[in-house]
Amino acid sequence: MNETAPSATADSLAVGGAVWLQSGDATLGGAARIALLAAIRDNGSITAAAKAVGMSYKAAWDAVDTMNNLAGEPLVITASGGRGGGGTTLTSAARRLIETYQAVEREHRKFLQQAGMAMEGFTRDWQLIGRLGMKTSARNQLAGKVTKVTRGAVNDEIELGLPGGQTIVAVVTHESSESLGLKEGSEAFALIKASWVMLMEDAPAKISARNQLRGTVASVTKGAVNAEVTLTLDDATTVTAIITNRSADTLGLAEGQKAVAVIKASSVIIGVND
Repeated sequence: MNETAPSATADSLAVGGAVWLQSGDATLGGAARIALLAAIRDNGSITAAAKAVGMSYKAAWDAVDTMNNLAGEPLVITASGGRGGGGTTLTSAARRLIETYQAVEREHRKFLQQAGMAMEGFTRDWQLIGRLGMKTSARNQLAGKVTKVTRGAVNDEIELGLPGGQTIVAVVTHESSESLGLKEGSEAFALIKASWVMLMEDAPAKISARNQLRGTVASVTKGAVNAEVTLTLDDATTVTAIITNRSADTLGLAEGQKAVAVIKASSVIIGVND
């Protein structure tokens, strides 16, 4: 017995699986083949059994031959002539095979039901696991929800709501927007290289950059030429910028100081979890 790995959708998470029987490395029977055997048992005819399970006559015979060969003993016996024009019956081995499969399948269904109950409400955690496993060279990875999509002839403007209430806007091609399935309410994340983030004082200013994320300086780490500055936007979100030491000194950046991360919409890459 084997179970398939669980898969997540945008709406819910469910546990799925299948049962099949093996003879050595070869698959003796799964749901389709066992259903064919059961139909032969019930109908006494391969023709009627094939019709009952939605299988062609040839495919049914091929399946029977395969099962007989893999089992190493006859499972299906056919008789020709006679009052009823012949018939098809199952051997005792085939009948035991059906009973064994059905018993295992019942236990498997119970397992899936219990596993599904244990995973109730786990969808968001599963999506989070997917994001945590993502590897990218972009330093800033901001998760959020699409709050607005403005369609254009060539490019679309995607507005992503961040956990703390601020928003970030990205400009992506219409083709990319369609292939990612971006729509209002869908989960997505923004990728931004630290070198694409500019910083300025938290004071009124008119600039062309669409994104202005306000926060508090959490750390300033200086190198030989550049400084790495991390800005806390809220309890769960930070943005890191790489700027020159001279710029950091000019702005007087220090831990606890209010600042604004400035990011052009064209510098924001949008991604989604499969």
